[in-house]
Amino acid sequence: MSKFDLLFLTSIMNAAGSLGFIPPKNHPDLPRLGAFITNPISLKPRKHTRSPVAIPFSGGFLLHTGHPNPGFKNALRFYSEQWKRLDIPVIIHLLFDRPEDFGLMVGYLESSGTVMAIELGLPPNSGLEFLHGFARSVNSELPMILRIPIDRTTALIETLAEPQIKDKFAAFSLGPPRGLLPDEPDRLVHGRLYGPALFPQALSALQILLALDIPVIGGGAYSLKQAEIMVATGAVAVQVDAALWRGALPEG
Repeated sequence: MSKFDLLFLTSIMNAAGSLGFIPPKNHPDLPRLGAFITNPISLKPRKHTRSPVAIPFSGGFLLHTGHPNPGFKNALRFYSEQWKRLDIPVIIHLLFDRPEDFGLMVGYLESSGTVMAIELGLPPNSGLEFLHGFARSVNSELPMILRIPIDRTTALIETLAEPQIKDKFAAFSLGPPRGLLPDEPDRLVHGRLYGPALFPQALSALQILLALDIPVIGGGAYSLKQAEIMVATGAVAVQVDAALWRGALPEG
């Protein structure tokens, strides 16, 4: 259990992967953000996938990148001083394939004073065994947020409700679902889905998680109106992703 609380300046924040490792100073929505969430960071450096691609579909797009990042030690060297100078709280988003990877990273973050909280991204297709292994081996004095893909809330709900798992986290957040689309006639691509068409699915997933009686940070909102609906129906805050790439958030 963490020794600190999650404190957001406003109920709107960016989602991991939407504003880089440091927020752009000239982004029109920066003053709206109650916290800044970094791009995903893994223990070791990761390059772009061999064929990064964005594939449009009606109502959104599929993105396949491989989560490129400089690795944990390099990210801290490049960005930690800038995180300290930001006027808003910083949440570092960590990627990990093994619970022990998390343990190697969290110890430094607890003593560094650079971030308010840690958001954890589940590996694709990680199951019940992974969650149980994580719960047994990981503790942190910093608040931890578990990001759950929108399309996996139903499958994971019973496991997330178990006290030995739920009690590890200060909040759950909703991340983009995954899908499959053709890039070429003979090639199918897996990736994360973004866009305005996901909101009904995101709102349904929010209600599923709220039944666990734990703070939930909504995701999948594509406008301020959609974010307001999520807050009105129980979310403590809302992460906005692809809409931020278009400039200022649309009102409706």
